[in-house]
Amino acid sequence: MTISEKVAYLKGLAEGLDLDTNKSKEGKLISVMIGILEEIGLSIEDLEENATALGEEIDAISDDLSDVEKAVFEDEDGGQSGCGGEDDDDLFENECPNCKEDLVIDDDALESGEVQCPNCKAKFSLQSTDECGCEDEGCSCHHHHDGEDEAE
Repeated sequence: MTISEKVAYLKGLAEGLDLDTNKSKEGKLISVMIGILEEIGLSIEDLEENATALGEEIDAISDDLSDVEKAVFEDEDGGQSGCGGEDDDDLFENECPNCKEDLVIDDDALESGEVQCPNCKAKFSLQSTDECGCEDEGCSCHHHHDGEDEAE
């Protein structure tokens, strides 16, 4: 039973008492109280409807956000891309020599040989780690290349 139904039941009981709402103080009081209860019941029903509508809108927004997250954070195969994902072998970090900002650089930029820092807009050239002659793709060796000064 909703609040409005309960108020309607209470109103029926009051009418069944056959109180004089024009002359009797008690009748006037009960009549005004029932009127206030009717307004409160209608307000509560409106609030419940609004809350339900807002909940449905929040669900729709949540679904849309989930779709956006999938589009942004997953590649076509469903795996994570970017930092920590399966495509990390296509990306590496390099520090901008001008502003010292860490940059994430992909293979295409590496092949072009030049990168523009999005932070300070400075352009600088890159050297692929494959040029050191190591067989390992993720070269992190510390040996010296031809033409470099040996400071040891």
